[in-house]
Amino acid sequence: MNLLIWLAFFALFIGLLALDLGVFHRKSQVMSVRQALGWTLIWITVAMSFSGLVYGVYEHHWLGWHATSDSVSGSQAAIEYVTGYLLEWSLSVDNIFVIAVIFSYMKIPAQYQYRVLFWGIIGAIVLRGAMIAAGSVLIHAFDWMFYVFGAILLLSAARMLKHEEEFDPGQSVLLRLARRVYPVSDRLDGERFFTRVDGVRAATPLFMTLVLVDFADVVFAVDSIPAIFAVTQDPFIVFTSNAFAILGLRALYFAIAGLMSMFRYIKFSLIAILAFVGIKMMLHHHLLIPHVMSLGIIVACLVAGVAASLWAARHDRRVETGGHG
Repeated sequence: MNLLIWLAFFALFIGLLALDLGVFHRKSQVMSVRQALGWTLIWITVAMSFSGLVYGVYEHHWLGWHATSDSVSGSQAAIEYVTGYLLEWSLSVDNIFVIAVIFSYMKIPAQYQYRVLFWGIIGAIVLRGAMIAAGSVLIHAFDWMFYVFGAILLLSAARMLKHEEEFDPGQSVLLRLARRVYPVSDRLDGERFFTRVDGVRAATPLFMTLVLVDFADVVFAVDSIPAIFAVTQDPFIVFTSNAFAILGLRALYFAIAGLMSMFRYIKFSLIAILAFVGIKMMLHHHLLIPHVMSLGIIVACLVAGVAASLWAARHDRRVETGGHG
């Protein structure tokens, strides 16, 4: 039964979360850029290793697995998973910049940010799971949804290309609504999400930050969920690739937040990826783009953005030291 594979995945995922917060990061402390880069590499390795399990499940039908399409081989499923993972992982970078603004506005100390991101993952998994289920139903029920999702991605790319005002958490309707519904304290109480003010239970700024982070993830999922349906419509691959991309988001946040000035051109990589995937969805019924080619284009866009950013940062250092660019 496919249920056994789903249960095995959730057991693995929950186990990884428990190890992460319960063992490796049990105490609230500031994560250095070097540590964050190390953990980012670890989570990428874990995610890539899971592609081997995907291959075995689809190729050898482990635990009685039956794919939604009998034509999906183990190698094809593994390629779809890796492509989906890299796509979701890359699109989460833009989310990281918004999260950094939220932490800054809410004045959350660095040692408590990891806890917010950890619990944010739990909420993100639940919310994205619901969105993936809804998207899967729409895709299979209406063929024209490919054009709708493609248009959403192209509009998202165009929106990112424009120099819009930065996200302002202070203008969030969600914050104002939450304060009307439930008492909110103006002061932190260590790493607690709830505290007591004059004998009344109230949410701390840490909890309000968690709400904003999860809301931001839902907003960005409006782009990323349709994007992965251009790679595969298999619910298991869509969900697992999303889950592992989110799992590494915390370490990736601390890595990029600490090196934010060095990745100035990564935004253009994301725009190119969104535009490519949007076009691929629009052409879904007319032109078949191989998954290997899609994977190559996504990787090339990411490499180009990182390389251009590093070159620009090196050029700036040379100028500051009186050298020549």
